[in-house]
Amino acid sequence: MEYNRSPSRAYSEWKEKDVRPVLYVGNKNYSSWSLRAGLCMAWSGIDYEEAAIELGQPGYGEGRVADALAVSPTGKVPALAVGDLALWDSLAIAEWAAETPGASLWPTERAVRAEARAATAEMHSGFPEIRTHLPMNLHGRFEGPKQIPRLEAEIRRVEELWGDCLRRFGGPWLFGERSIADAFYLPVASRFRTYGVELDESSAAYVQFVLEDADFLRWQETSEPNSWDASAADGLPRLDGLYPRRED
Repeated sequence: MEYNRSPSRAYSEWKEKDVRPVLYVGNKNYSSWSLRAGLCMAWSGIDYEEAAIELGQPGYGEGRVADALAVSPTGKVPALAVGDLALWDSLAIAEWAAETPGASLWPTERAVRAEARAATAEMHSGFPEIRTHLPMNLHGRFEGPKQIPRLEAEIRRVEELWGDCLRRFGGPWLFGERSIADAFYLPVASRFRTYGVELDESSAAYVQFVLEDADFLRWQETSEPNSWDASAADGLPRLDGLYPRRED
């Protein structure tokens, strides 16, 4: 694939020639970045095709999975193909979707939109302890790790951010109306559910609310529990069974 980095050309081609975007995603039970891009595409109302790439094969973790390299210069997913355009980052895909007329993926007020972008960027570049110790597993229910101060600090930061947004903008979404910020924090909400993380009342209510989103539920229904275990070759990472299964 030849990578054309001109979004304006791709948008024009998509509109004028009826090119259907293709979103390449990883294992839907585990790939939080794929979920973020998928939600933004779905919420924008764009008609697109979804193509799954099996990551449990040689080169995983090193950006060398052949199927991923065929659609993304980094060898990572999600990746979006629109005509000649290739986008290989979840936030770039979200921003591309947001430019679609009628998408309404960012708040209309400039100051609120700036805050929503800041919250999204914090998720996009931060929270390494949550990523490390609470990997996404939509179908799993585990007891998460205890007494990891840096992890606990990040969880409290998420609670603080969510609580502040919900209080000031009135909910039920972080900035009043559904936005890219919610798409980026929804996988975190799923992690909190998976590992039984205790949250304050406001954050717990937000988790319950966003995990009832229709597009998320469709994503979850088409994901495979234990898909990584079932398909991974010997010597590749296993994510299920990482923590003891909860009895409740």
